[in-house]
Amino acid sequence: MIQFIVRRFLIFIPMLFLMSVVAFAIIQAPPGDFLTDYIAQLQATGELADESEVEALRAQYGLNQPIYVQYLKWVYGIVQWDLGLSIEWRRPVKELVNERLAMTVLLGVATILFTWTLAIPIGILSAVKKYTVIDYFFTFLSYFGVGTPNFMIALVAMWFAFSWFGVKATGLFSDEYITAPWSVGKAIDLIKHLWLPMLILGTDGTARFTRIVRANLLDEMNKPYVETARAKGLPEWKVVLKYPVRIALNPFVSTAGLELPRLISGQLIVATVMSLPTIGPLLLRALLSQDMYMAGSIVLILTTLTLIGVLISDIVLAAMDPRIRIGA
Repeated sequence: MIQFIVRRFLIFIPMLFLMSVVAFAIIQAPPGDFLTDYIAQLQATGELADESEVEALRAQYGLNQPIYVQYLKWVYGIVQWDLGLSIEWRRPVKELVNERLAMTVLLGVATILFTWTLAIPIGILSAVKKYTVIDYFFTFLSYFGVGTPNFMIALVAMWFAFSWFGVKATGLFSDEYITAPWSVGKAIDLIKHLWLPMLILGTDGTARFTRIVRANLLDEMNKPYVETARAKGLPEWKVVLKYPVRIALNPFVSTAGLELPRLISGQLIVATVMSLPTIGPLLLRALLSQDMYMAGSIVLILTTLTLIGVLISDIVLAAMDPRIRIGA
């Protein structure tokens, strides 16, 4: 197992390097450089650029040096959690990301737990009761979840909540708690607001994972080792849960690591519609305003989460199925 983890880390490191190069390329994509855009932004608002500030920024980001020196300076800043300066906000990117990263991860983790809690038992039940009313019912819900855009579900849910209950289903806090310091009351208010975006964002993932679990379990149920277990007189529930379910969950685990970055990127439209204080709207605004340090930093965060998720999935999968680490 140790050798397997070491091999995965040896793959993880060069992939992270390649992703950092891609993120840096995004930052360098617009014509000119960061300071050109920064000065133009100041002039557009009628302000004059301070020459000493411009020179300090040029030296800080190495803009008067070769491109590889700029990249090394940027990576060194990333290691120190210095993500550069936002052109639009005129604030360090790390401050803007820090304000929203915790809420983003909290909503993402809550959605993943909600998705897994529903998808696994529903997938198992749908496979065991195949071609029955229960199976057809959950199949219909799965198609509905996969085929309906999350932002449309969000709009319908917001309209329903306001029209029927007079509740404003936007944001993660009530108005009086938005700027208030953390307290027990603010935490309770967060829980009251968290369930609706969690439900909306989890609809697609629950539907997809339900179909994955069902399809893989149906494949396993017809294999000889299951028939052998039945022939030995084991109860049906033990035959299903002890053997085929463990193997049927392998594809589930292998794709589960991609859920957190997928949720963060998928939050973009839903979070904008529902005014959620997450990274999604920040990325959208950065792309629209060509705030490249902001966009590049968020892209790097998403790709890093993707690689970490895949690494964790590989390790969990190897722990569940010895064939994985033997064949790797």
